[in-house]
Amino acid sequence: MTSLFLIRSRRLALTGLGIALLPRIHLDADTVVDADTGIAFPRTVRVPGQFKTPPLELVGLGVRTVSFLGIKVYSIAFYADLTSPALKLTRDMSADDKLEHIVRNTACLLRIVPTRNTSYTHLRDAFLRALQGRLVEGQKRGTLSADDAQAVAAPMRAVKTLFPNTSFAKHTPLDVYVPAPVPGQARPLVFRDMGTVQNSWVATELVLYYFAGNGASPAPLETA
Repeated sequence: MTSLFLIRSRRLALTGLGIALLPRIHLDADTVVDADTGIAFPRTVRVPGQFKTPPLELVGLGVRTVSFLGIKVYSIAFYADLTSPALKLTRDMSADDKLEHIVRNTACLLRIVPTRNTSYTHLRDAFLRALQGRLVEGQKRGTLSADDAQAVAAPMRAVKTLFPNTSFAKHTPLDVYVPAPVPGQARPLVFRDMGTVQNSWVATELVLYYFAGNGASPAPLETA
């Protein structure tokens, strides 16, 4: 089976934020379907448990495909708390700036739904390669010092330990949740039903990976 680190997907546009939008399929007032896979996503999700977060709004969705074969691997949706007073979005900001501002300043969630049976180890390897790539990129740009890189090594290893060596069944959702930042506290990266890693860089950079360069991200929604 092809590893998920070989995949790519389309860019994300933001609903209601002045970005060009693409069509979508409607099931009903509360659900949106990925046109490429037929997988349905709710317009809003609530995060259960200890985190006191308002309903997160569906911002975009799309499909991840094997780059050279075009095989659809999974649908992915991006949710965020767009009501947060911490958001200071303006229409003169670029799409990339808006995305980074949202990820860095409010609660957000990735929901990943495989289109075929795969394994958690493939997904784990994809996450680790994504983080390693962000680490190397940060060092090249000078935004991540050698000491910083050393400090995130243990949290990255912790991510590896969370994933079971079992199958990841078709149409089984996996939620990856990042709460809003709290000053003076490490930002958690929560893999639902698997565990949590406490590191602000790891939490933020894993989500930002899905909007970097020409790769990774969900396709856009249009406003109702």
